[in-house]
Amino acid sequence: MPAIIKQFFYKSHEMTLSDPRFISLNQWLNRYFSDDVTPILISGDASFRRYFRVFAHDTRYIVADSPPALVPIAPFIALASAYAAAGLTVPKVIASDAEQGFMLLSDLGDIQLLSVLTDDNVADYYLRALALLPQIATVVESQDPVSGITQPLPLYDEAFVRRELGIFTEWLLERHLQLELSHEERLLLEKSFGLLVENALAQPKVGMHRDFHSRNLMLKDGCLCVIDFQDAVLGPVTYDAVSLLRDCYIRWPQTMVQELMQQHYQQVLESGHIPEGTSFSQYQSWFDLMGLQRHIKAAGIFARLHYRDNKPAYMADIPLTLSYIVDIASLYPELAPFSAWLQSRVVPAFAAKEKNTQQGDKQ
Repeated sequence: MPAIIKQFFYKSHEMTLSDPRFISLNQWLNRYFSDDVTPILISGDASFRRYFRVFAHDTRYIVADSPPALVPIAPFIALASAYAAAGLTVPKVIASDAEQGFMLLSDLGDIQLLSVLTDDNVADYYLRALALLPQIATVVESQDPVSGITQPLPLYDEAFVRRELGIFTEWLLERHLQLELSHEERLLLEKSFGLLVENALAQPKVGMHRDFHSRNLMLKDGCLCVIDFQDAVLGPVTYDAVSLLRDCYIRWPQTMVQELMQQHYQQVLESGHIPEGTSFSQYQSWFDLMGLQRHIKAAGIFARLHYRDNKPAYMADIPLTLSYIVDIASLYPELAPFSAWLQSRVVPAFAAKEKNTQQGDKQ
């Protein structure tokens, strides 16, 4: 990415007159509403998108600024239509400009599911969230908003899975921790990652949100609304369930997770998304190893967000993802060496790096 683009997006929260995209966004909105409106930044996300709120004609709207060269808006628009048709509550695309990468959306409010979860209500909310997955599973294609051509969702295939696992090695192990991996360690990673790839490919495939967790579910008027679905793919049946139940941002008691896992197992059996006769032990193996792949990817992405995208806050989420990986991998004999290696090599290295960083900040 050119340095000038990096410089701008790494300072994307600074609303100044020197921000050309903010100026263009204002002009686009003012033309749409035939009036002056003032976008108020409400968040960026784990990409190059920014979100604003505007008030016009006594109505609140969300405005998305999504640089087209980096994050084109066509997939979002296509999936928003497909998800709504499946009966899901999602942002409505009111107006858009694909060339500039702007969207005017309905406002689903500010209440992320994560912000209201407690020990007393989490099981009920998660049951409601799991009940959305059969609808998400049916979305296996979308219609391009420009050409009108209907295309299947991208396939979460071997190359896709391996590319995600590689983020962990490149950005966490090598870039952040600066580990010099021995030949034996690389073989261990290759063998462990190979098992996770095999697991992902062995599962029945459904429409998959790919980031289904408590920060991407909004509560509005008592309804669970789904956001951040533009990266949906056709992939493993357990992926979205494990994303929710083993959330990268919060960890719940294993007894509760086990009960909800049983609920999802029954759900996918009844919906026909896994073959009749599939045992729960087989399902749980799919679920556990899918969660490992996701947490390994997430740990790498959190490091990449820090170094590539200047978003250091995500580094605080890495210890939780590592703890999931160590604990779950230890339950499977074929992955126990990987768990032990993480526990002895990676976890201490990460803790030491964080300690040195904190000490440096104090000086």
